[in-house]
Amino acid sequence: MDWINALVQGLLLGGQYTLLACGLSLIFGVMRIVNLAHGALAVAAAYVVLFLVDSLGVPLVLALVLAVAVAAGVGYALQRGLLNAALSRGELAPLLVTFGLAVIIVNVLQETASANSRSIGIGDLGTASIRIVSGLSIGVFSLVTLVVAIVVITGIQLFLSRTRVGRAMRATSDDREAAQLMGIDDRHLYALATAIAVGSVALAGAFIGMSTQFTPGYGDLVLIFAFEAVIIGGLGSLWGTLLGGLVLGVAQTVGAQIDPAYGVLVGHLVFLAVLAFRPSGLMPKMVTA
Repeated sequence: MDWINALVQGLLLGGQYTLLACGLSLIFGVMRIVNLAHGALAVAAAYVVLFLVDSLGVPLVLALVLAVAVAAGVGYALQRGLLNAALSRGELAPLLVTFGLAVIIVNVLQETASANSRSIGIGDLGTASIRIVSGLSIGVFSLVTLVVAIVVITGIQLFLSRTRVGRAMRATSDDREAAQLMGIDDRHLYALATAIAVGSVALAGAFIGMSTQFTPGYGDLVLIFAFEAVIIGGLGSLWGTLLGGLVLGVAQTVGAQIDPAYGVLVGHLVFLAVLAFRPSGLMPKMVTA
């Protein structure tokens, strides 16, 4: 039963990693950019939700909606005002720009919110659980996180495959010059993709803030886990990102079952094994396919 419990808890943990990684996967799938500010943006969103709830008394659900909306607007402006220009300067420029952005965000958070650990209170939801059988319970909040992750992944995938704008994004990613000849505004579409990605990572950041304590520098760890989930699943594959997040979560909980000190280590080892034996990932189908 202990091993079954570790497997179940790993799947639930994988939901959090999936939610974190879907925005990273989308940006790479559409623009071939690895956003190094991904983790910092997630933590910044957690601080925004914390401020809205604790300082302004905004209801948590409304605070989540506002944070996601603001993050989406920031993502659009960031792409139009900064990253589009960086894209025209080669593959290295966006990496440097997002790295610099991450450094700025962390330092601004440290100056405004201090380096103390904080968390977003969710009351009894944080400890509520569903008892399946003796020795096996599922945390309600962890289950909600997994469901939200699946809904977000499914929604983005349907948007890309079923809507006119989504198909235009795929066409632009596949052949930018041909899309321009067809009258597609690639700069606008890239900005929309970034808005969706940053909005999703803001939601992920808020869920992290509700599940654990965070500091301004917590984004570095968030970025590592999100990046590992994307690589395990396959770069640019949204369904692969879901699989990668679940695999990473299970690896960590199974490792912790062997020895509590091995949890994160086993996750890293699985990541390295995928890089060594299947570098294209477990589901290497691009989001543009």
